[in-house]
Amino acid sequence: MKITGIVAATFAAYQKDGSLNLSIIPSLVDKLISEGISGIYICGTNGEGPNMTVEERMAIAEAYVKAANKRILILVHVGHTSIAECKKLAIHAEKIGADAFSSVAAFYFKPVSVSNLVNCMAEIASAAPNLPFYYYHMPTLTGVGMDMVEFLKLGEERIPNLAGIKYTASSLHELQACLNFNEGKFEVLSGFDELLLSALAIGAVGAIGSTYTFAAPVYIEIIRLFKANEIDKARDLQLKVVDFILCFAKYPSIAAQRAIMKMLGFDLGDARLPLVPLSDADYNKLNGELKSIGFFDLLQTYALANIVSQEQAIAN
Repeated sequence: MKITGIVAATFAAYQKDGSLNLSIIPSLVDKLISEGISGIYICGTNGEGPNMTVEERMAIAEAYVKAANKRILILVHVGHTSIAECKKLAIHAEKIGADAFSSVAAFYFKPVSVSNLVNCMAEIASAAPNLPFYYYHMPTLTGVGMDMVEFLKLGEERIPNLAGIKYTASSLHELQACLNFNEGKFEVLSGFDELLLSALAIGAVGAIGSTYTFAAPVYIEIIRLFKANEIDKARDLQLKVVDFILCFAKYPSIAAQRAIMKMLGFDLGDARLPLVPLSDADYNKLNGELKSIGFFDLLQTYALANIVSQEQAIAN
């Protein structure tokens, strides 16, 4: 399996009583498929995996796999503070027909060396040996920031099903080094949406991000422009992405992105504590700020362009 294009890291969805809202998943999957997404990454940071019980995470994984019905890749995040719980989630992901799985480092008792980290990931990955495994590198939240080239060197020997890294860090030089390790053996999926064009420029071909859930057509156009060597246009469009990310980054990130989903017609309910939703005042303020920079017009423009492009491809 080789992941190219963009993978949407989707958000958790809850009912008013705080229980899971699984009924919204099929419509969200259909939306993402129609927009040209390559895959869906579930129960990660924005999917609030660490905020859920193992049973809830399994229910979400089952709902996504069923809704996707092999029309799109489903990557299941199994990270947990307990390796035993990670393994339960990995076994389940393989059993239900997920396409790949992934894990962050333990974030309470943390690995103390690259070798220690690799041993932890090897234990998790061994639970689903027939599925590709991606290490989820996110030092800003886990507090585990280690040499990823060294991780690949050791992981190559100790993790037979290691496919690559979900690289959510801004160190482009290390991302480039990982992409070129052992003649590009491993997939390194860029995890910072605001750096997509930069990642493409140094050789990345796949990316995973939360804003792809609501702005996929814009990013798909950036990739198209880059491949067509229309770099100035790609750079201008990437700047528009940076503008709207800076706009919502003034608020708590997950709360603001969930609010954007609601503005676009997908009410995901309130996130779980310790996360909190935007206040009504901040919701309205963010809505107004996004309108003022033309965010919703941008989405509409490239959504329509995407539809036309797909229709032309079918006609040809």
